[in-house]
Amino acid sequence: MSALLGKKILLGISGGIAAYKCAELTRRLKDQGADVRVVMTNSAKEFITPLTMQAVSGHAVADSLLDPRAEAGMGHIELAKWADLILLAPATANLIARLRAGFADELLTTLCVAAPAPIAVSPAMNMEMYLAPATQENINVLAQRGLHIWGPGKGPQACGDIGPGRMLEPDDLVTRAIDFFNPEKPILAGVNISITAGPTQEALDPVRYISNHSSGKMGFSLAEAAQQMGANVTLISGPVHLATPAGVNRIDVLSAVDMHQASLQGLNDCDIFIACAAVADYRPEQVADQKMKKQQGVDDLTIKLVKNPDIIADVASANDNTFCVGFAAETQDVERYALDKLKRKKLKLIAANDVAKSGQGFNSEKNALTVFSETERFAITLADKKIVAQQLLAIIAQQYFAG
Repeated sequence: MSALLGKKILLGISGGIAAYKCAELTRRLKDQGADVRVVMTNSAKEFITPLTMQAVSGHAVADSLLDPRAEAGMGHIELAKWADLILLAPATANLIARLRAGFADELLTTLCVAAPAPIAVSPAMNMEMYLAPATQENINVLAQRGLHIWGPGKGPQACGDIGPGRMLEPDDLVTRAIDFFNPEKPILAGVNISITAGPTQEALDPVRYISNHSSGKMGFSLAEAAQQMGANVTLISGPVHLATPAGVNRIDVLSAVDMHQASLQGLNDCDIFIACAAVADYRPEQVADQKMKKQQGVDDLTIKLVKNPDIIADVASANDNTFCVGFAAETQDVERYALDKLKRKKLKLIAANDVAKSGQGFNSEKNALTVFSETERFAITLADKKIVAQQLLAIIAQQYFAG
């Protein structure tokens, strides 16, 4: 039995070329047992006619906020209360911006403001419009408010560009809707994820070490969110004072060499590897057996450092089937260094953060990330690390399953 049987879905169509897919989308939703009603913006009617959508949905199309006939029957408030899910497809850059601002200037936006139902947004636009900082910020704000962002896909576009911005195909959107109404199948159900977190400590002697300011909070937030999304999570943690998230398998390590060894063990069963730890790049070549004492008359101390193993690069090269995600904590030229690391270490994604900015990153409760793939860029605006973790995992899941 389909999870969509008897579900009431309000399909909101805005003015993009992908609107032509909505007839097929409506038909496939109905095939799964859903009752579909359609709302169109004025610009949507330039791409597909209300008559077409009426024919495939079996209901009159609503397109006017001030239609006396609609208000005499199922008015906009009643229509908003009717839906179990509002699906906005295609959602143009203009519609997304108006949703973020809370506009209620036409029927579709008014329904979104008035509706108690959850809202799913399927972005569809030119790749440059999608990647524009304003659009990325608008999408992230909607996600933080609890709206579900479904897509976009990537590939050839009507304008001739190739990249992110395509509306997901009707079958993909139907699958998303089925998963939405099927809480027994979380987005990362059954996926094996390993996450490194926290700092490493590189011993100088039995009492001293080289380390950094990482608190581990970002990695632990990722582990908690991944477990809640249904994943089987292994958390490989450097020395931190944080409680293990419920349901997470934790492995404690001290040094980069320890973390490297733990990361490579069991890699054959790892679907996604997220290298969130702030690993020391170098360690002392020699570790003193006893506490090093100050020497009378000696004001200088020279310590030779040797390079630590590159954990994420070794993981990426050890198993081609593991989807590897890196972090780049930088203080300058963040994007350039992140993209170089993405390519050089053969990663699928890299999450870059500017740790020089006050109030985010190390030892902070908040963070902001810019996530890069080979062809795409995703902005996660400053928020609590738990929210950032949820948004980052949503991006990872989208890219993982798309691949």
